Amino acid sequence: MDPLVAALRSEGLDPGAWSNGPGDLYAPHAHPYDKVLVADRGSIEFGLPDLGRSVTLEAGDRLDLPAGTRHDARVGPRGVTCLEAHLPAGSLGPDPAHRPAGTWQRGEETDGA
Repeated sequence: MDPLVAALRSEGLDPGAWSNGPGDLYAPHAHPYDKVLVADRGSIEFGLPDLGRSVTLEAGDRLDLPAGTRHDARVGPRGVTCLEAHLPAGSLGPDPAHRPAGTWQRGEETDGA
């Protein structure tokens, strides 16, 4: 089993996978549920327009997005495969959290996005 999938499952999450090609874009949008995203391969940049910043995920990096957080995305030059799991709104903290590869799998503290 993929170690990233195993790490998410150890938290009680049920991740699915999706992929996009180089340069693919997602327009700004939000979801009514909390979302956990992990880059498995490649890279993707998530814009957080209401917060005036962005987060780039490389392989192993994680982004926790609370429900209602507007975000957009631009896939990196090698494409991307992400793991994604959904939680009920309010399960995550109030702010997006970027967790670098090698830290969240051990349960270490998060860094603000």
